[in-house]
Amino acid sequence: MLSFTNLSRSSEIGSNSYLLDLDGTRVVLDAGMHPKKEGNESKPQYELIGAADPDAIFVTHAHLDHLGTLPCLQDEYPAAEVIMTEGTSVIAEAMLHNSVNVMTSKRTQEGIYEYPFFTHPEVDRAVRSWMPRPYNTPFRLGRGGDVLGTLYDAGHILGSCGVHLETADGTTIFYTGDVQFDQQTLIPPADFPEGGVDILITECTHGATERAAGYTREKELARFAATIRQVLENGGAVLIPVFALGKSQALLYELNRFKEQGLIPDVPVYFGGLSSKITELYDKLADSTPRMFPGYRLREHVETHGLPKKGKAPLVASPGNIYLVSSGMMSEHTVSHVLAEQIVTHPKDAILLVGYSDPDSPAGKIRGSAPGELVRLREKGGQAYPRNCRLECFDFSGHATRHALVDYARRLAPRKVILVHGDPAALEWMRQAIQAELPQTEVIIPEPGKAIRL
Repeated sequence: MLSFTNLSRSSEIGSNSYLLDLDGTRVVLDAGMHPKKEGNESKPQYELIGAADPDAIFVTHAHLDHLGTLPCLQDEYPAAEVIMTEGTSVIAEAMLHNSVNVMTSKRTQEGIYEYPFFTHPEVDRAVRSWMPRPYNTPFRLGRGGDVLGTLYDAGHILGSCGVHLETADGTTIFYTGDVQFDQQTLIPPADFPEGGVDILITECTHGATERAAGYTREKELARFAATIRQVLENGGAVLIPVFALGKSQALLYELNRFKEQGLIPDVPVYFGGLSSKITELYDKLADSTPRMFPGYRLREHVETHGLPKKGKAPLVASPGNIYLVSSGMMSEHTVSHVLAEQIVTHPKDAILLVGYSDPDSPAGKIRGSAPGELVRLREKGGQAYPRNCRLECFDFSGHATRHALVDYARRLAPRKVILVHGDPAALEWMRQAIQAELPQTEVIIPEPGKAIRL
């Protein structure tokens, strides 16, 4: 019997984790932590796995909504093989150690006593049992070796993969993980199977979002450069809040390119923290992972200025500088939040949002504000600021468009499609669109916690 269980607590983008039972070989796909929830509510429902260890745990990439509770899962099920790509294994170690620091800080500052879920020594122990696998190379898994697994490049971030599984009777399942079919600045497009899939499990991140008509990445980058140039030439500072993994490295490269091509002035770029650590790892993997510029090392080509160390000189947003800093959501106690409180009131300065902003986050509140409107950037107390700075939003998404996802499903024409990693409106749009293209295919939105026979 084949079955699928959504271990996430709700149908949304969050603590992504799924259980497959493939005629007795049990596989967990991803082990995420919900970015909007705290404490035990941020974990998947691992109790649904049961007492017996699964045969394998796959991690598709190193973003925390797919990785963040992996040490917890490994602690509960130490006999499971933990499989990912080399790129993910290197970056995931750094991401989990940073997560320990963040959780420890939240325990102190917010009184979340379940934190940290794991410690630095526990991350070190977990890493030792990981089993990195190359792309496009089949391998056996399970106690009897009855299931054949293959990882395919997902084009989302460095090391990201989709997971192809084939059972003993020849049934094939493909899980996209997070996928991008278009070329990005540093990461080539996904290289996925083009047929022979019976059951497709696909992400639906942009299912409720229509990309602007006439969009191209090249035009968006040109608009980005022109905006930066205008702000700097007008005597302002530019704040670009970014996620440390993926967006930081791509935009660091682009800012350097803009300078070399004379598209923006040659001004200081401030960059540091976790983004800097992940950039070092990108460089370490420059010769061994798929990328647009094999062997290109950002630290050898791009000049940046470091950020003041904690407890030292205060961080001040100065005119004529670019601040490419985390966090992308401008969460409290982060560098981007400190700078945003300084910049938001200044008409000459600009905040450029380049990724997803949860509506309840400081970045989301700024994104949703009108010029002059009061914005409160702290959850508890804190001053409300008039948003007088320039605000621009840019689309450099590492996720495929909804039409690209539907087109991929159409090309595969599987007998079943399972929709995950999307808010309810996104899942429903995808369900209707795929059903219209493939009337003979069963399209399923899995209810959290309920096993589905496949």
